[in-house]
Amino acid sequence: MSDTQEMTVFNNIVETIGNTPLVRINSVAADLPCTVLAKVEFFNPGGSVKDRIGYTIIAEAERSGRLKPGGTIVESTSGNTGVGLAIAAAIKGYKTIFVMPDKMSQEKILLLRAFGARVVVTPTAVEPDDPRSYYKVAERLVAETPNAILANQYHNPVNPLSHYEGTGPELWQQTAGRITHFVAGMGTGGTISGVGRYLKEQSRDVQVVGVDPIGSILYELHRSGRTVKAESYKVEGIGEDFLPSTTDLSVVDSIVQVNDRESFLMARRLVREEGLFVGGSCGSAMAGAVKYARTHNLGPDDVMVVLLPDSGSRYLSKFLDDEWMRENGFLERAWVDSRAQDVNMAKSITSIITLHPRDLMTDVVAVFKGNSISQAPVVDDAGILLGIVREVDLLLHMLTADHAHTPDETIESLIDPNVTIVRPSAPLESLMGIF
Repeated sequence: MSDTQEMTVFNNIVETIGNTPLVRINSVAADLPCTVLAKVEFFNPGGSVKDRIGYTIIAEAERSGRLKPGGTIVESTSGNTGVGLAIAAAIKGYKTIFVMPDKMSQEKILLLRAFGARVVVTPTAVEPDDPRSYYKVAERLVAETPNAILANQYHNPVNPLSHYEGTGPELWQQTAGRITHFVAGMGTGGTISGVGRYLKEQSRDVQVVGVDPIGSILYELHRSGRTVKAESYKVEGIGEDFLPSTTDLSVVDSIVQVNDRESFLMARRLVREEGLFVGGSCGSAMAGAVKYARTHNLGPDDVMVVLLPDSGSRYLSKFLDDEWMRENGFLERAWVDSRAQDVNMAKSITSIITLHPRDLMTDVVAVFKGNSISQAPVVDDAGILLGIVREVDLLLHMLTADHAHTPDETIESLIDPNVTIVRPSAPLESLMGIF
């Protein structure tokens, strides 16, 4: 190595935040004439867009004198902001306490604890002013903890400023100023407000599109100015039951509503068709973007950038799990109306094939092979069930038994009496725990 060649080294992990890649969406946007690009934020060290505000919130609190050495940072979070704060706190030597609603994934809770944080879980289905809400619990913890501050992402102007100074300029530079539409999910509103304000300062023609889950109040508030009652929804990290002061609705041109099902199915498509291992709210953003592009007839000259805020690693036990999707009604069970008797019908077998204890092993092997089955019930002369014989046990006996085999060997010694009996009308789903 040349003595004059310098090493490329970051002083700490915080310096790697930002400059995330812009990736073309191909399969999911195949039927759209416009260009669809994804701003992939899981490339940040903490795996989400919230890394961008974590360090800057702490740095501002230090500059203002609110946060002193040895202090504690408290925040109400859906998880991602907590990780961003935890990374910066680890480097700077602060303690952290995070308050999360109980609908958040276990992966997020474990991740925050891995950074040494204390995590307090609160009920989801309560009003913002309820003393049990994660906002109010966080405020109480600050009051009770010496030398503690509230990061306050919902009302901290540093939140949108981070995106105005960072994410917005990145997008303008990466698209060479050709961006025509910016799409993002709305939670605290910091991302869409900061990025939107910057982009509109560069070109007043840029359209800023928010995506809001059904159940949140932001869509109706933007559309009519009315505050509606919030309802519950499953997608994490976006939507609100109040208007954060970090949200500037005047920057937002349109808001698209999406439901949980289309959010999760789109996120799964991004994983399986685009290779983008993203979270559920990323599915919300992309589903909203595709819906907007179709209804507004975007054309070949349009360049739509969709911000994908986080990684799928936080949701392995949730929407990325087929059983969780089925339990919550987001994925249909292919066998939901099927019965045990349908298995025989599918194999063109009109009756159950039974064996007798005196049947020869060689004959039973032929029965298994001829009917493409691997096991069969054994009954006595009166038709009473004695047990079951399996092909694997039969073949194992014939290959490994320590005695000479004769042509007249019967299956009697191979009968397994431990058999579960189900009715022909039993739902196939009920058999899953048996096999």
